[in-house]
Parts: sequence; structure tokens; C-alpha cells
Amino acid sequence: MADVSCPLIPNLNTEFLIANRPRNRNQRFSREPEIRHNKFIRAREVRLIGPDGNQVGVLDTRDAMRKAMEYGLDLVEISPNATPPVCRIMDYGKHKFELDRKKKEAKKKQSVVKVKEVKFHANVEEHDYQTKMRHLRDFIGDNNRVKCTLWFRGRENTHTELGVQLFERIMEEVKDIAFAEQPPKLAGKNLSMLLSPGKKKN
Repeated sequence: MADVSCPLIPNLNTEFLIANRPRNRNQRFSREPEIRHNKFIRAREVRLIGPDGNQVGVLDTRDAMRKAMEYGLDLVEISPNATPPVCRIMDYGKHKFELDRKKKEAKKKQSVVKVKEVKFHANVEEHDYQTKMRHLRDFIGDNNRVKCTLWFRGRENTHTELGVQLFERIMEEVKDIAFAEQPPKLAGKNLSMLLSPGKKKN
């Protein structure tokens, strides 16, 4: 029987190649970190800042890495868009930890403003009105914007001024904590206005 082995690639360990090759062409063996440091720095030369914060000057990247190793620290790229890139000798792990901590703190400080809705009727009873106003104040207190809506039914369409008067009452009662970002507006059978936390700026 003829030899069916490939004569062009002798002693080829195909099992090793298949096990270690990327699953797709875009996959890399080593993933590049968010902040380039040490071997991940691409530039041939860098502007180096020493561990004490003083500028050393422009050096070949390999020489800069050697200096970092002498201090037992890392070479970290802090301004990748500069020409040449600015790198500093520092503890990469500590630097990454501080950046992550600042991101988490900034995220906590971000306030997400949502729009809540409170529906009214033109002939709303006082007890129901006070209940809705408590909800409205709670929403405003949580730094949410509140959309007040009122749907005129049947004969109520001939007395839309009642809805406007109701919304004017609402604005007056919450003026200490909110203002009308969008004043009462009638669109067909629907009256609406948008309240925002705070006081209106003059």
C-alpha cells in the first residue's frame, strides 16, 4: 500500500498544533491589557518618567524596561497618544487598583434620573388626590422627574379648564421641591406636564 503521509511536512505534531491554535482568526494567545505595560508597549521609544515623578527623557523602550526592572517595578504607559508615548516606572498592580477604585466611586456618584408617571382625573376626590401627591413627592424626593397626565372622559372634554386648574394646584403645592419643566399642555383628550426636582433657574 502506498504511503499516504504528507511528504512535504515530515515529523509534524498535528495534535499539538490543533490544541494550541486560536479558535478563530481574531483570537490571540495573550490578551492585551487595557493599560499597556512592560512587554505590551508597542512603541520603539518612550518618554520616561521615573518612580519619583521626575522626567528621565526619551529612551529606547527596552532600555526603559531595564530601568524599571532595576527598581523592581513596571513600565506603564500613561499617555499612549503622545509622541513618543509617555511611560512611568511604577507598580502596575497598584496603579490598576487605584484606577478601578476611582471608576467605581465615579459610578456611585452618578445619579440616574428616571421619569415616573402619576395619573389624575379631572374630578379626582380629595383623598385620592392626597394619595397621588404623596407618591409624586416620593418620586421627586428620589430625584426622579414626574410626568403628570390627565385623561378627559366624556363630558369632561367640555371642561378642560378643570384639568388646568388641578395641575396649577399641583405646581403650587410642590414648588418647594420641583418645578414644571414642561407646563400643562393639552393634546387631544390628554393633558400632561413634566415636573423636575429642584427649583426653576431664573
